Amino acid sequence: MLEDMKNICDQMLSKWNEMPIDLNIDPTDDLTRVALDTIALCSMSYRLESFQSDSQPPFVQTMVDFLQECNNRANRPKIVQMFLNATNGKYQRDIEQMRNTAKAILQDRKANPTDRKDMLNVMLRGRDPKTGAQMSDESIIDNLLTFLIAGHETTSGTMSFALYYLLKHPEVMKELQSEVDNVLGDQPAQLGDLTRMQYLNAVIRETIRLQPTAAIRAIYPLEDTVIGGGKYFVMKNEPIALQIWDLHRDISIWGLDAEEFKPERMLKENFELLPPNAWQPFGFGMRSCIGRAFAWQEMCLVLSSIVQRFDLALVDPSYELQITQAITIKPKGFRILARQR
Repeated sequence: MLEDMKNICDQMLSKWNEMPIDLNIDPTDDLTRVALDTIALCSMSYRLESFQSDSQPPFVQTMVDFLQECNNRANRPKIVQMFLNATNGKYQRDIEQMRNTAKAILQDRKANPTDRKDMLNVMLRGRDPKTGAQMSDESIIDNLLTFLIAGHETTSGTMSFALYYLLKHPEVMKELQSEVDNVLGDQPAQLGDLTRMQYLNAVIRETIRLQPTAAIRAIYPLEDTVIGGGKYFVMKNEPIALQIWDLHRDISIWGLDAEEFKPERMLKENFELLPPNAWQPFGFGMRSCIGRAFAWQEMCLVLSSIVQRFDLALVDPSYELQITQAITIKPKGFRILARQR
């Protein structure tokens, strides 16, 4: 999938290259476009063409509104929800519009078959080895929407946070640029290059430690159990919210400088010495993120390409990180300048 990822990444780089150097950039917006277009092209060979217009594609705005309302509903009493007729109506229309987009992608593939080895073909042609059953169209549509939403939100947020930390720590940016220059030179990244850039991988690990874009995760015990060293009795299927944000700041694991951005703590030898599950932005076990390898490859490619091609600066050097949340978290009010190296 690397070539398709490059294709989308190059669209963003071309946009930045053509912009006046004094025109500020909303990197979170552009990285959202990159991540969304990448998952659409790689998983279903469909082009959303997010960079062809200054305004967001209809699907994107609908999705943003839907995710914000999902977050609002999680914090709104049900009795209040019942009376929000306009909000409820828009919520249902947003769901319908997104499902229509996924349905159109599926119908287009059925009308125009291809031999591409993408996820959509796997779902269309796959058979259960025991029963021979196929996935229904409704199930495929459900999964396409999961790819589009879950496959871009966390990735774009992580890349945005990474740029913030690089700009607030010029010594880290300098070290990363040196590594990228040594490994890539002026050539596009190849698959083997991404694992050779150990400092880049450490930067991403440390970014997602401090800003796990899926900051809370719920688990459900399979049976009655006692946790917390015998302190708490939890019944079967009782939801437990894991605060990954706090776990990643536990000073007993990370030290008294746990709030500081230090990629060195995530270099290979240090990373391998961490206690089990101390770092878990992708979850763990049977329900861990199925898209981890995909997201990691994309983040390494996009961030190394940006660092290779541009010198970046904050529009407001005094800017300190602010966060906005829908289902996941992203930087708020974060603007940059990009000058071609």
